[in-house]
Amino acid sequence: MTVLIPIAIFAALGVVSGAALTAASKIFEVEEDKRITEINDALPQANCGGCGYSGCADYAAAVVEKGAECSLCRPGGDATAARIAAIMGKEARDVVELTAFVRCSGDCNATPTKYLYDGIQSCAACNMYYNGSKLCTSGCLGYGDCVNVCPTGAVRIKNSIAVVDHRLCIGCGLCATACPNKLIAIRPSTQKVEVLCSSKDTAKDTKKICPNGCVGCRLCEKNCPSEAIKVINNHAVIDYDLCTNCGTCVEVCKFGAVKAINHLGTTETL
Repeated sequence: MTVLIPIAIFAALGVVSGAALTAASKIFEVEEDKRITEINDALPQANCGGCGYSGCADYAAAVVEKGAECSLCRPGGDATAARIAAIMGKEARDVVELTAFVRCSGDCNATPTKYLYDGIQSCAACNMYYNGSKLCTSGCLGYGDCVNVCPTGAVRIKNSIAVVDHRLCIGCGLCATACPNKLIAIRPSTQKVEVLCSSKDTAKDTKKICPNGCVGCRLCEKNCPSEAIKVINNHAVIDYDLCTNCGTCVEVCKFGAVKAINHLGTTETL
C-alpha cells in the first residue's frame, strides 16, 4: 500500500495536468489566418530565400501579416505572383526574373596555379591558404561551393571554373552567398552583356596573372552610348538599369573581358 499510494497520486496529478493543458490550449489557441496556408500552398516550396525571407512559410506569413509584396517569389514567376495576389485581393505585378552570373573567365587555360592544393575540396577552405591556389586571388577557385548549395542544379564546374545554366537558375542567390570571393552576381535575366572579371588589381598586375582580365583601359566606358559602364577601382562595372545590350563594349574590349552571355552561360555574338 505504501508504494501504491504515491503512484496513484502521481497518476492523478498527470491526468489533471494533462486535462488542464488541453483546456488551456483550446482557450488560448490563436487561429492562423487561412490565407497564410493558401499562399504557402501556392509557393513552389523551394525554400531558397530569394524572396528575402527564411523560407516559403515565412514569406507567406509576411505577405499576410506584414504586407510583403506578392511578387517576390522568383522561382514561381508570374503565375505564382498572380495566385498570391488573387488570395490577397490585390493586383498582380510582374516578377523580375533574376539569374546568377560568374564574373570570372580565369579558367585552367588562363590562370595558372601557385601551389597544389590537396585539402578539403572547398573554395572556402582553399581560400584560407594564401587567398586560394590560383595566381588570381579574385577569381573562381573551382571547388564547387556554389554547386553544392544550388537547389536546381544550375551551376556546374567546367575547366576549373563555375558556369551557370540560366535555363535552370532561379536567381535565389545562394551561390553568391557561398562564394568566398563574392564574384557571383545576381542580376536581371534579360541582361546579356557582362564583365568576365572581378579583379581590381592594376593593369600590369592583372595581365601577369590572367590574359582575360579587365585592365581598366576605359575603352568600354568611352564608347558606351548609354553611359552604362564605368571603370571603378581598375575594373569595369555595368549599371544594369542603363545597359541596353547593344554590345558596343563587347566590340571595343581588346582583351575580351566584356562579353555577351547566352542562356547556357557561354559567350555569344550580339
